[in-house]
Amino acid sequence: MGFISKWAGLLGLLALLVGGDQIRINRPDHKYRLTVEVTTPDGTKSGSGILAVVPDRNYNRSGRTTMRGEAVFVDLGRGKNLVALLAHQQGAKLDLDDINYVALRAYGAARGSRVSFKDMSRQAGIVPVQGELIPVLVSFGDLKDPNSARLVATDHAGAILGDGYAIRGLTAEAVPNGFWPIDFGGALGEPVTRGIEARLPWLAVPGEAAATALKAAGLPLEGGVEAREAFARK
Repeated sequence: MGFISKWAGLLGLLALLVGGDQIRINRPDHKYRLTVEVTTPDGTKSGSGILAVVPDRNYNRSGRTTMRGEAVFVDLGRGKNLVALLAHQQGAKLDLDDINYVALRAYGAARGSRVSFKDMSRQAGIVPVQGELIPVLVSFGDLKDPNSARLVATDHAGAILGDGYAIRGLTAEAVPNGFWPIDFGGALGEPVTRGIEARLPWLAVPGEAAATALKAAGLPLEGGVEAREAFARK
C-alpha cells in the first residue's frame, strides 16, 4: 500500500508540474480591448472586443506569437454593420500577424517611445489606433451572405455605409490578464470576446465561406492565408 501511495503521489506531482508548465506556455502575455467608433445619422455607435496575445514560450522556440479572440462587430442600426477583422492589408498581401502588435505599437506611438512585451502589463489608459495599425474594415449587406462583404475605407466609409456614416476612430486599452485559464469575468479577469458566429452564422459551418467573404471584399488570399483566422482565433 505504501509503494502504491508513493507512486500515486509522484504521479500527482508530475501532473501538477505538467499542468503548471502548460499554463505558463499558454497564458496570454497581455490582453487589450479594441474599440471601434462610427459616426452615424443616429449618433455615435461603437463595438469592442477583448483580444489576448500569446507569445511563443515553447522550449524550442519553433512557434510564433498568436492571438485569441474575434473580429470586432459594430451594429450601426438600420440594418448596417461594420466589422474590424483580425487582419491588415499590406499591399498585395493579407497579414494575419500584425493584429498581435496593435496595442503594443499604439502605446509606443502614444508614448513616443518603443514599448516591449514585458512592459505591456504596466500600460494604462486608452490610446488611439491610427494609420497602418488600423485593421481591415468590412461591412456586410446581408449578415447571412458572405458574398455581401465589402471593404470599407477608413477615410471614406460613406461610400459603402451611406451618407452620414464615418469612422470616428479606433482605440486600444490594455486590460488585466486575470487568472487565466479561469478568467471567466469579474474579479477573475475579462475573458476574450466570443460571439461572432452568432452575428455571422456562416462562420460556424465548415467550408470556404470565410474565404468567400474576403474575396468578395477584394482582399488578397495568396500565400496560404487561413481565411477564418481573419474573423476568429481560438
